[in-house]
Amino acid sequence: MRPAEGQHLGRLPARAANKLDRLVTWPVAHPAGQVLNKQIKARRTKFFVFLTDREVPATNNISEREIRPSVGFRKVTNGFRSNWGAQIHAGYRSVTGTARPRGQPALQAIRDLIGGNFAVA
Repeated sequence: MRPAEGQHLGRLPARAANKLDRLVTWPVAHPAGQVLNKQIKARRTKFFVFLTDREVPATNNISEREIRPSVGFRKVTNGFRSNWGAQIHAGYRSVTGTARPRGQPALQAIRDLIGGNFAVA
């Protein structure tokens, strides 16, 4: 990276924060916009972490990919017939989705969970 690029990248978090500050000062008429404005103000320090920490991805593509099988399952089966079934499916997807990046097989992760040995990040 050239020095000029590094200087430019160093200014990005402040520039982004300034733009966000200006954005939340605009008048908002719709109630949903007012709720969004309040949420942005409450979480504004978390919006641009990816600009200062290269380990943080700039998108949520990983999360989107993780829920895609559940969306397909829900569409094919026409939804869940009970809250219990939905919760079991969500728990299974959460446990196996956490185990996969760690290189742990799904069945082993479920055994660890039942045995009380599942490590939460």
